[in-house]
Amino acid sequence: MDGMSSADDSVAVGVAATARRLVEEFTRGTSPGDAVAAARDLSAAAESALHMAVDRARAAGQSWRDIGDVLGTSRQAAFQRFGHPVDPRTGQPMNRTLPPGAVERATEFLDRFTAGRWEEVLGDFNDFMRARHDVERLAKGWTDLIGMFGGYEGYGEVSPVPAGGGTVVDVRLEFEAGEAMLFAHFDADGKVAALRLHPPSTAGG
Repeated sequence: MDGMSSADDSVAVGVAATARRLVEEFTRGTSPGDAVAAARDLSAAAESALHMAVDRARAAGQSWRDIGDVLGTSRQAAFQRFGHPVDPRTGQPMNRTLPPGAVERATEFLDRFTAGRWEEVLGDFNDFMRARHDVERLAKGWTDLIGMFGGYEGYGEVSPVPAGGGTVVDVRLEFEAGEAMLFAHFDADGKVAALRLHPPSTAGG
């Protein structure tokens, strides 16, 4: 295909092959385990394709804001997930390996936060954060959001990225009449070390 490299072509072929395999497993319906494996492999192939597509978009001049808008996240979160930062001290690519359980940890925290389970949220905080927050403060902040944007409807893709010895997430929260971004920094022990809510527009550029 015009404009595609051999690497692009290999990724596209991989997605097509795993998609066909998943369709076959669902059609035959003989082995639920094989269908799960095919779905897992398709998810991995699609993730590779997404990384390749973002690289191509960047090479074509798309900004991280543009890419974040398409993905429903901030430019910072898009860069942290798909960028290729280089350590200025060594000139070498920085480590982008996620600690085990990072996605599950962030998702569980978001579920507790958006459900208003404030005592549990406080339990997710590190000592620094617990000393500066309480149930009333957390509940008030959430109530203020509801007052501005209406009822809460859900959140976007949870994609933690390595940062400062831990991980960060920047997730879009959808409300009845607006949206906000929730940024959380999980430290090396998996505790929330920083948390803020901000408009999507503050992330762009």
